[in-house]
Amino acid sequence: MAAATLLLFPSCSNSDEKVGPDIGLRDSLPTLKSIGVSTLISDSGIIRYKIISEDWYIYDKKEPQYWSFEKGLFIERFNPSYQVDAFISCDTAYFYNQKELWELRGRVLVKNLKNETFKTSLLFWDQQAHRIYSSAYMEIDGETRKLSGYNFSSNEQMTDYIIHSSKGQFPLEDHSPTPQPDPTLIAPKDSMNNHQ
Repeated sequence: MAAATLLLFPSCSNSDEKVGPDIGLRDSLPTLKSIGVSTLISDSGIIRYKIISEDWYIYDKKEPQYWSFEKGLFIERFNPSYQVDAFISCDTAYFYNQKELWELRGRVLVKNLKNETFKTSLLFWDQQAHRIYSSAYMEIDGETRKLSGYNFSSNEQMTDYIIHSSKGQFPLEDHSPTPQPDPTLIAPKDSMNNHQ
């Protein structure tokens, strides 16, 4: 009996136990991890936005709390006929939910309702202040003009904006007066009739 006990239950020793690695601080892990995200967002029962991302992490134990879209984010906005009338895409996005602040990084591309496209490497959207801004270099390509510069600031629709240190191409309307004939070069009709 003692021999069987020795075989089944080896003696206790001070040898190192095999344990998994420490996972570190709890705040370094996401509370939620979603892969292959594609979701629709409605407003008053009408679908207005579509969000697509390869991954979505929520860190609610970090300070500040944030959502992370490390592999990019694509957002489409639909008009009442469910056609895409604006979009946002970027390589990486962070949403600081307590501040209601979006931070878009990498190749940021935005198309607004006026069919203008905005290209930059960094863009912030402050939902509390209803403002979009960036200190990074920005290129704006519209149907009638092209702009580029730094220190961009705009309303949320990106239709009323200011860009500093800018340069661009604008169509100019011709406001010059219509040329009038020189009266000294035209002979009066009466003088022409008198010579006939």
